[in-house]
Amino acid sequence: MKLWQKNIASLKEVEQFTVGKDREFDLLLAPFDVLGNIAHAKMLATVGLLTNEEADILSKELREIYKTTESTFKIEDNIEDVHSQIEFLLTQKLGDVGKKIHSARSRNDQVLVDVKLFLRSELEKTVHSVESLFELLISQSDKFKDDLLPGYTHLQLAMPSSFGLWFGAYAEGLVDDAITLKAAYDVVNKNPLGSAAGYGSSFPINRTLTTQLLGFADLNYNVVYAQMGRGKAERIVASALANVADTLARLSMDACLFLNQNFGFVSFPVELTTGSSIMPHKKNPDVFELIRSHCNRIKALPNEIMMMTTNLPSGYHRDLQLLKEHLFPALTTLRSCIDMAILMLSNMEVKKDILADEKYKYLFSVEEVNKLVLQGIPFRDAYKKIGLDIEAGDFTYTTQVHHTHEGSIGNLCNNKILANMNEVLASFNFEEYHKAVAELLA
Repeated sequence: MKLWQKNIASLKEVEQFTVGKDREFDLLLAPFDVLGNIAHAKMLATVGLLTNEEADILSKELREIYKTTESTFKIEDNIEDVHSQIEFLLTQKLGDVGKKIHSARSRNDQVLVDVKLFLRSELEKTVHSVESLFELLISQSDKFKDDLLPGYTHLQLAMPSSFGLWFGAYAEGLVDDAITLKAAYDVVNKNPLGSAAGYGSSFPINRTLTTQLLGFADLNYNVVYAQMGRGKAERIVASALANVADTLARLSMDACLFLNQNFGFVSFPVELTTGSSIMPHKKNPDVFELIRSHCNRIKALPNEIMMMTTNLPSGYHRDLQLLKEHLFPALTTLRSCIDMAILMLSNMEVKKDILADEKYKYLFSVEEVNKLVLQGIPFRDAYKKIGLDIEAGDFTYTTQVHHTHEGSIGNLCNNKILANMNEVLASFNFEEYHKAVAELLA
């Protein structure tokens, strides 16, 4: 069944090629397609395209279909997509009343609203995952705030750092990542329904009503832009995911280095590492290596979507169908990577007194320069003196550091970072759309 088919069927090869994997990914859209249908039916009744009784009958049947979307719902072999399947079920059960559901809309705005509702839900799940990782990083930062480790620039010894700084740095990185997730959420949380094929409808539909019924914060007002927003919304979401992925990939690279025997800063329980078929001593950081690789692929996703939509004129084009195949799996993959990072970091064992080893003594050269400056010696003179001492082999130092400014070893400001994250998280206000969805399904 195809909503657009008249009397002549497409060549089988054309049908297979154009449908592609759409039916597979459309299953993810099924509950959201049902919600869009309920809102649309309620709206049609208010403008006289359905009677109130017909809208109630359709809504009741759609709620029954919704119950199946997490269990038995399927798209039958002879049916093109999720929109066709749900309309087929309605028509099969309700006859002519089911056929009326497609009045004043197109599959174009139908898939647009499905994708936006899906992405809104997926972004919420992703935000909760990021929040869990953030909370762990802050906790570990506080726990290991007094454990020093080497800081590097150019992968050369630089200055003293700490595990408190290291964990806290990635926690604050997630705050900025959450800000970009909020920006993506704001773009997604606008209603395109009612734009039809991209040029609106001659029916007197009420787009503000469907916006309210579906819990959108606003609508895409211009019907041409509503259609042009497909591809753009996905790219913005992909960019937000790529930011989180970049944070995770970099953290994973650090963890791989820190576990290396030449660094030896951390260890993990043997059950969280993998071995070698030939070298019995190996404890490989495979989890972090795979997180790094998965996340680097996600970092390429915005460019993939950009290229898939390059040079498209306004209006709908079938190219856009392929976006699902690239974006939808990335959402699940990123959350899986976050879950595994949480598992690993929760069980990370930190080596104590790392900087007591004399090989790290030059990490403290700046500390010794600063001590001279505090005695009144100009910085350049102090710098030169310590440099000459190092060259002459006369450098002396202490491993004690006393940093007090905001964000330093001795003043991590984790409470400020936590407050910043809480402010971002509160701005999502997920409860608003949950309330609207609950009312649709009541």
